[in-house]
Amino acid sequence: MAQKKILVVEDEEDIQELVRYNLVKEGYQAHCVGSGEAGLKEARKIFPDLLILDLMLPGMNGLEVCRQLKSDLNTQPIPIIMLTAKGEETDIVLGLEMGADDYVTKPFSIKVFLSRVRAVLRRAQGLESGESGILNFMDLQIHTGKHEVWVQEAKVKLTYTEFMILKFLAKHPGWVFTRGQIVDSIRGDGYAITDRAIDFQIVGLRKKLGPASKYIETVRGVGYRFEEG
Repeated sequence: MAQKKILVVEDEEDIQELVRYNLVKEGYQAHCVGSGEAGLKEARKIFPDLLILDLMLPGMNGLEVCRQLKSDLNTQPIPIIMLTAKGEETDIVLGLEMGADDYVTKPFSIKVFLSRVRAVLRRAQGLESGESGILNFMDLQIHTGKHEVWVQEAKVKLTYTEFMILKFLAKHPGWVFTRGQIVDSIRGDGYAITDRAIDFQIVGLRKKLGPASKYIETVRGVGYRFEEG
């Protein structure tokens, strides 16, 4: 099996070297750059299997790099793990809304970091291998293999997180899930994200679904469920 290429965009040399050393030790190819502009250029050049992206970068910051990559159809599929020293909810939520797949807050445990890397790569591999199936609900179609959603025969563009939340709920119609259960189902146990972040994703999802937003029901004091009726 070919080595997975991981691009690390980090301006702090000690953190960059720590991440590079441990990725190589795990058998990955690690490419490192120290600025947002260089990261954007390198991502478009080598199309890595995963991008480790620091948010606080000189010049172009990580959020802007993420935005540009996710708005380009050629680089949109590249999974992104954000690194943030601030741990501020607004930055994390904004990055996830732009399409980032996960985040790690500095200082971080290498063991936890590598676990996140493996999890994101596994999810990306699963999408590439083509999970099959179409979920049909009257005016809503969810193509789980193609990662597509259609409402009244119009294609709806969702972020990775929005799609995964919708797919998870739709696969269990009628079941009520807490925000924590939703997070664990799409990102793995122990993912550090707030209730507000899940609510933010649901708001965005409902807005994009338009008339099909009726399927996502809020259960006050508990969480959310997908209601067919």
